[in-house]
Amino acid sequence: MNDAQRRVLDAAMAETPLVAILRGITPDEIEPVCHALVEAGFRLIEIPLNSPEPWVSIERAVACCPDDVLIGAGTVLDEDDTARLAELGAPLMITPNTEAELVALGAERGLAPMIGCMTPTEALAAVRAGAMALKLFPAARLGTGYFKDISAILPKGLPVLAVGGIDRSNMAEWHAVGIAGFGFGSNLYKPGRSAAEVGEVARELVAEWQRLAADQAGQQGGGA
Repeated sequence: MNDAQRRVLDAAMAETPLVAILRGITPDEIEPVCHALVEAGFRLIEIPLNSPEPWVSIERAVACCPDDVLIGAGTVLDEDDTARLAELGAPLMITPNTEAELVALGAERGLAPMIGCMTPTEALAAVRAGAMALKLFPAARLGTGYFKDISAILPKGLPVLAVGGIDRSNMAEWHAVGIAGFGFGSNLYKPGRSAAEVGEVARELVAEWQRLAADQAGQQGGGA
């Protein structure tokens, strides 16, 4: 990442740490869906590499989104993919596993590795390899109690996003136990859903995050 992209990432993680996961999206859909997400307030967009023609979609997303939005790939499993992401200026590198060599290579190439993990061992391995954030998956099946248990051994200040089975209805319970953000998949986008529908869901998710953040700020201010 260049300095500008790092500032964008830091701002997004501080203000609206929500990742749109567009698994299955096609190049023809990408521009209207990205516009709908950006208008709703999303700043982090992931295009999984097992989508149809993912590199075409990533390139088009980078071209159509404003500078304060970061694009990247999900399901990154190949070292060559890290080089291609860096060339395209799409710094988000999101993987479903903690292959240390791959994580380290992504970090060396200036990407922002957000690494999928479930166990404490996987989480710590990802951190040592250079992860900038962790993706707890499958979050809904593991539950908030599990996250609270493993949080005790995770590095302080390292963002952990809940991914898998997360929607507006359960954001509050995860926020209450200190989760740093969320990744939204099929509840936000799935093949065949129109850009207008995606935008409507996206606005609801952003509004819920803002409500939770405001409530937390109010509680902290009231206790001061």
